[in-house]
Amino acid sequence: MSRQCQLLDISRGQIYYKKKPESSENLLIMQEIDKQYLLTPYYGVRRMTEHIRHTLGIEINDKRTRRLMRLMGLEAIYRKPNLSRRDKSHKIYPYLLRNMEIISVNQVWSTDITYIPMKNGFMYLTAVIDWHSRYILSWGLSNSLEAVNCINTLQQALKIDTPRIFNTDQGSQFTCEDFTSILDDKNILISMDGRGRALDNVFIERFWKTIKYECVYLSEFKDGIELYNELKKYFDFYNNERLHQGLNYRTPAEVYAKRVHKAS
Repeated sequence: MSRQCQLLDISRGQIYYKKKPESSENLLIMQEIDKQYLLTPYYGVRRMTEHIRHTLGIEINDKRTRRLMRLMGLEAIYRKPNLSRRDKSHKIYPYLLRNMEIISVNQVWSTDITYIPMKNGFMYLTAVIDWHSRYILSWGLSNSLEAVNCINTLQQALKIDTPRIFNTDQGSQFTCEDFTSILDDKNILISMDGRGRALDNVFIERFWKTIKYECVYLSEFKDGIELYNELKKYFDFYNNERLHQGLNYRTPAEVYAKRVHKAS
């Protein structure tokens, strides 16, 4: 092992080091931060620290709150949870949806990432949504914020159909060439949110709030397998059974399925 480390020019500490999991108290704090951010996305570190003190009765300082928010991908200077960090070397595309009327399925799709708490840890959820029907075309779970999960989720959605416009935020997962080249190859127009503008991707933001209050916060998932199974049940319910007032009390699947009749 020592010889291998010498050849690779890395320290043995990097090989033997195992990341220490967050304490149960920190996981509790992170879950409360996640809930509060859905209600008050404008809370910064100081206000979130005071909220934790008042709500959980835990003596926490700003430094600890800031570290946990960064771990979750929440940045205080933005008006929305920002799980994806921008890479300045990547191309940024303009936002194409301002004042656009969404009148049909596959006109606009979008994607985003959100934090999902578990009993002994946390994971990140990615999903692709059709704006007109609110239909969730694909989703995926990961224990990291690497781009590969976003790419896999996009590829799964494109097996169903192809949108005219695909909207994301400016995170490095979505601006990297591996992601944008998939859209370019299919002649899909790429749109990106303005920095800190939560409403630019409003439908996926609303969906995150829905799934967390109707599924995630109602259970305490012991591991990733249990989380995956429950999310799978909820996505099936959301797409095929949950009636939406904004869809005249139809399901997303009912509205999205009409594309088949129009195409034929």
